[in-house]
Amino acid sequence: MDSDYTQHQDEHQQLKSKELSRQRAHPPIDLPGYEPRSFLGEGAYGEVWVAIDRNTGRKVAIKFYTQKSGVDWSQLSREVEKLVFLSADRYVVQLLDVGWNSDPPYYVMEYVDGGSLQQLLEDEGPLPVGEAVEMFREIAHGLVHAHGKGVLHCDLKPANILLDQDRKPRLADFGQSRLSHEQTPALGTLFFMAPEQADLKAVPDARWDVYALGSLLYCMLTGKSPHRTSSVLSEIDSSENLLGRLENYRNAIKKSPLPIEHRQLADVDRELADIVDRCLAVDPEQRFPNVQSVLTALRARDATKDRKPLLLLGVLLPLLFLLVLGLFGTSAYQKSVQDSDNMVRTWVYESSRFAAKFVSEAVARRIDHLYRMTQQQATDEEFAAAVQKLISHKEIAALLSQLTDDSVDAAAKTELRKQFVDHSARIELDERLRSLMSRSDKDIASWFVTDARGLQLVSAIPTEETKNSTVGLDYSRRAYFHGGDNDFPQGSHYDNPPLKETQLSPVFRSEASGTYKVAISTPIMTPGNEDTPPTCIGIIALTIEVGRFGNEREFDAKAGRFVTLVDGRKGIHHGQILQHPLYNRILATQRAKTPQQQAKLPDFSQYKVPIDTLPGPDDEVDEVEIYKDPLAGYQPEGAAYAVDWIAAQQIVRRGDVDTGLIVVVQENYDAAAAPVLQLGEALLYRVGIALVLILASLLFLWYLVTRSMRDPNESTRRAGGIKIQSSSLHSMDTLELPDKLREFPKS
Repeated sequence: MDSDYTQHQDEHQQLKSKELSRQRAHPPIDLPGYEPRSFLGEGAYGEVWVAIDRNTGRKVAIKFYTQKSGVDWSQLSREVEKLVFLSADRYVVQLLDVGWNSDPPYYVMEYVDGGSLQQLLEDEGPLPVGEAVEMFREIAHGLVHAHGKGVLHCDLKPANILLDQDRKPRLADFGQSRLSHEQTPALGTLFFMAPEQADLKAVPDARWDVYALGSLLYCMLTGKSPHRTSSVLSEIDSSENLLGRLENYRNAIKKSPLPIEHRQLADVDRELADIVDRCLAVDPEQRFPNVQSVLTALRARDATKDRKPLLLLGVLLPLLFLLVLGLFGTSAYQKSVQDSDNMVRTWVYESSRFAAKFVSEAVARRIDHLYRMTQQQATDEEFAAAVQKLISHKEIAALLSQLTDDSVDAAAKTELRKQFVDHSARIELDERLRSLMSRSDKDIASWFVTDARGLQLVSAIPTEETKNSTVGLDYSRRAYFHGGDNDFPQGSHYDNPPLKETQLSPVFRSEASGTYKVAISTPIMTPGNEDTPPTCIGIIALTIEVGRFGNEREFDAKAGRFVTLVDGRKGIHHGQILQHPLYNRILATQRAKTPQQQAKLPDFSQYKVPIDTLPGPDDEVDEVEIYKDPLAGYQPEGAAYAVDWIAAQQIVRRGDVDTGLIVVVQENYDAAAAPVLQLGEALLYRVGIALVLILASLLFLWYLVTRSMRDPNESTRRAGGIKIQSSSLHSMDTLELPDKLREFPKS
């Protein structure tokens, strides 16, 4: 560790020292009562020997002033005077004897065998924080004792702190010390000397030792003195005379930022760092007024450290209590909400399953009614006779044969189809079918009849528009003709036999209207007799557009519940939505916009219900899952359905026959669970308020306790209130005297 010494040797003194170093076998003189043991060291004015006091057997240090010409006798006498004042003080290296009339002069001090603090820092580096603080405390106590006897040290630094065998510090070298009533300036050591002390007109002040004390603690913590940098040293050395150097030192300290390296140490707490900073304050008024105030701050810091575990425990235990209470409360709340949620889900599911059962029965009755309508028309003798008459007509039979022949080109078929559509033989059957259409339910989209090969003979739709008429087209590929699960690819005639019984077809797109439909079709059979079995002469079918299959009153969303009709048959249409409230709304909107045209439903084929993941109507359900409506993804109209639903399904049966249709009842879970959720939120809100009030009360009590344990003087000072009053010693030291009354040491 670098340190500047108070006094320096010139070249002449250094030569004298070398000569003294050659004469170390014996001390300069033999002192009665002391037995010299070893040479300890040499300085600017002489040498130091270790000896044994023959009377007590204790070790002593004897300082011989062999260089009389260089000694400032007035300074030496002042040092002895101060040591006399501090005799018997355990914090000060004791003066035992003085021999001013001897040749050379000497004085005897007690021997402190631990070396200096400077040597300790050079050998071991910065001290641990705990050891540094204890040594700092001991040095401060020593200074308090010295100040109490009217002695200011004025040159406190690591080299002037000696350590005994227990590593306890002792104050040494009072050569620059002043009595409290003296007005003579005293220069200390750079970077341990207060900036205002570096002035030959300065009056000694107790705050000089406060600054040096802070520098000592900073040095013990960091291993170097505060503000000491190469740039500051260069600035100080830029002047050649003492006055200039002192002025440069004052200016450098005043403009340098407050040292922060001690604050960067992990073990240095904020209170200790604040003590260092206040000791090192450039403005004396911001510094501790005396060393006793430093000890008071140190004791307050110790008390704070002692209280911290209790305060921390006082905070953590209530917080832990609140945490445990909060965890148990939250767990109980979540369990209650979850149980209530499960009850609501179960109740809603059972209610939806009950509703699905009744709706499925209503849909089954609707389908049964449509089945009977179709079968009734197919078994009408006059109607069957009209079909038989048409297909037996010689010209019609020829046209039908050519229209189903794949070898006939498209252009020829177009002409043949025109002849067939305009043929007078179709009039009777066409009129019969139109009459049937006029008597049918409004939801029926069309009636049509095909022959036994799948060629459409007649068709009837609600509008008079025939631009997209499908009469004369080959529909042998359609499932409603051949009775299969799906349509065959378009492009050629299929020699498939027609279906044998009434059935509901899969969803298909109408070539006449472009809408998606399902058909209920049944074979038209000849009566037959004993010799000739009944023969299928054609197919009659009615169609219903997807979205108009069920009763709108049953399939509209009311009070958070609605019904969806789904195709549950295996195949590419599995899960296809046949009826949904969204369909009704879109169709109603389109009807309003184009009243003269048939409303067309958009292609919803990609939106399918995951039938296989929903619990069956007879399944035991342990936990009811949330259902997401597939049409919620159809934007923007489907956004209204983007909520949580509880869904239950029911198969539509005609007696014991499975129609392949499934009714799904959806109920808005959010609306059903709203009362439970609101109750839970209200409970959680009240619990939260209670916890906040408890926490606020604990924090307020903790604040009151910490406030009551706080140092009132320090609190007032930080709040900008009254200043700590200076001691009598401090007040006396700050008195200014006129220059003519100042005393300066004589050379």
